[in-house]
Amino acid sequence: MIKPELNCDLGESFGIFSIGNDQEILPFVDAINIACGFHAGDPHTMKQTIQLAKQHNVHIGAHPGFQDIQGFGRRRINLSSEEVYDLVLYQIGALYGFTKVEDVTLHHVKPHGALYNIASSDKEIALAIAQAVYDFDKSLILYGLANSFITRAGEQVGLKVAHEVFADRTYQSNGTLTDRTSENAVIHDLDRSMQQVEEMMKTGHVTSIDGQKIPIQADTICVHSDTTKALTYVKHLKQFITQLN
Repeated sequence: MIKPELNCDLGESFGIFSIGNDQEILPFVDAINIACGFHAGDPHTMKQTIQLAKQHNVHIGAHPGFQDIQGFGRRRINLSSEEVYDLVLYQIGALYGFTKVEDVTLHHVKPHGALYNIASSDKEIALAIAQAVYDFDKSLILYGLANSFITRAGEQVGLKVAHEVFADRTYQSNGTLTDRTSENAVIHDLDRSMQQVEEMMKTGHVTSIDGQKIPIQADTICVHSDTTKALTYVKHLKQFITQLN
């Protein structure tokens, strides 16, 4: 069994508003996805988060999303594929500026929120994102929902991809994540979350909310830092992954 990577969305504070436990979570993860100022984050937070990642030798990724601070990037905005390409390219470039100054490597790109969800099921949008990543730097890894349009688009344009699964989200029978507007979208119970991860790692499947067994590939496991139990989740997942044979 190949041990998966553990990643977390961080750098989501902006201005006087502090979000998440970045300093406490960072030592327990392998990679982080840093907000680029459109759905969350700001230039100062981006720089600080990169500096923290550098201290802990953690892979750094850009986390581009819709330009929607009020909705935290979780509201759908209807953009053309060309607009999505520009949106992603702009945000990668913003984060890259700080990685260059700090002399660290930009490792990957992972779309955020509604953009991530749309790219998982919309081939045209998925290709726009993948092409933006490739055109910026073809050595970057594209993180996306396991076995979805976004990972297939990345492979199509010639990128290395990481199939991502979630410890704290529920799945639909078509393999997509349950929309956050639904009551049961987020798993708040730690034991249930660990059971889901164990199932994915040991059987190669995940059970959807209607009981279907969905084949899944788990290269990297995501935990969201803005949940109340994020630090507890990360610690338990790290221990679980370490013990895998």
